[in-house]
Amino acid sequence: MSQKNPAISKGIDWSLVWIYLLLVAIGITAVFGATYKEDDPIVQSFLNFSTDYSKQLYFFIAGLILGLFILLTDSKFFSATANIWYAIGIVMLLLVFPLHSNVKGTESIIRFGGFNFQPAEFCKICVCLALAKYLSRPETDFSKTRSQLIAAGIALTPAVLTIMQSETGLALVFFAFFLVMYREGLPSGVLVIGFATAALVVATLLLDKNVLALSLTVLAVLVILIMRRQVKRDKTILLKIALIWVLCVGIQRFAVPIIFKNVLAKHQVERIYSTIGKDVPVEYLKGEAAIQAATTGKQENTADYNVKQSKIAIGSGGLFGKGLLKGTQTRYGFVPEQRTDFIFDTIGEGFGFTGSFILLGIYLLLLFRIITVAERQRSVFSRCYAYGVAAVFFFHIGINVAMTIGLAPVIGITLPLVSYGGTSLITFTILLFILVRLDADRQMVLR
Repeated sequence: MSQKNPAISKGIDWSLVWIYLLLVAIGITAVFGATYKEDDPIVQSFLNFSTDYSKQLYFFIAGLILGLFILLTDSKFFSATANIWYAIGIVMLLLVFPLHSNVKGTESIIRFGGFNFQPAEFCKICVCLALAKYLSRPETDFSKTRSQLIAAGIALTPAVLTIMQSETGLALVFFAFFLVMYREGLPSGVLVIGFATAALVVATLLLDKNVLALSLTVLAVLVILIMRRQVKRDKTILLKIALIWVLCVGIQRFAVPIIFKNVLAKHQVERIYSTIGKDVPVEYLKGEAAIQAATTGKQENTADYNVKQSKIAIGSGGLFGKGLLKGTQTRYGFVPEQRTDFIFDTIGEGFGFTGSFILLGIYLLLLFRIITVAERQRSVFSRCYAYGVAAVFFFHIGINVAMTIGLAPVIGITLPLVSYGGTSLITFTILLFILVRLDADRQMVLR
């Protein structure tokens, strides 16, 4: 080939491509293991687009074709059109409101014939591109609060729209983009405040409200005593401590109850309390559940059924597993959403601790490789985009696995490239192949 038409493979990081192919192969195998019926002809059922694993295979082929087109595209195209893609993503999210179909409690899906499309999934690509574009602008001074707020707005606007579509779990993914901002200079204090707020919310759910309020008061007094010399020199420190105390008590007393009563759905509240091993307080119950609790003093808690069955499935796999198609929990429908949110159970039961450890090792290798690729970029846009991809993958992997073993609420987060679903598989494929394309041109792109 001439230099004007270079080979498509020039500059490509093949390690990323091979890891991608390996994860997709594991995913198709896992979906096959969870949904195959003994009387189905294997070859025919893989080709007729009537089974979940055959659909996943065709979704992979479609994603691979899109990946090929991405590799043939000039890398400058992605930075030049980043804002356009973001606008398209927001418009698609807005179209969900008049065109949505209610699927398993979520109103974030648009049906096209026999296909389901979830714009919130596609928006992860749009936000990744738009945020990288904004952070790479020469005029963006990310040390200024205004720039930080704009970047946060880019990431959180789709999250707000997604929450309005009863898809709170997927909306949380957009908070992962704060890791990109942190890499580009966001003060660590912002992340500390974020984690501290999360810890305060958890403490609000675990402790009696009066005990927690008293604990916050004692903590504030101790801080004042420890910093008494600084307080004597600067009275504004005392004011800041008082304001923080008021804010924390306000979150504990008012914000959390309002969110749990008026924002979160009944099943979401149940799942959160199930994760921490507590019954839902009576004041948060709604409808028949509230009437039952008021009359009998008991409440029916079915929210932790999935997690209990998931733990049984993973635990029954032992060290080396029962083998493909030999699991009992995952083969006979004991774990709901087996092919999507709880696909990790199929691997845990079928291939045991060894198979699960290998899969997590592959994911760790993928994340390490993406970070390595990010740090060698000469373009700020490419570096920010790469960190965005890493953040999305990390959030999905961490939350999904934590869900299956009871360390996180069940919020409908898929396992990247492994869980069943065309929108999810193609979204992660596009995310990864755009990164491969940008990395291939890293020596030429300096902006």
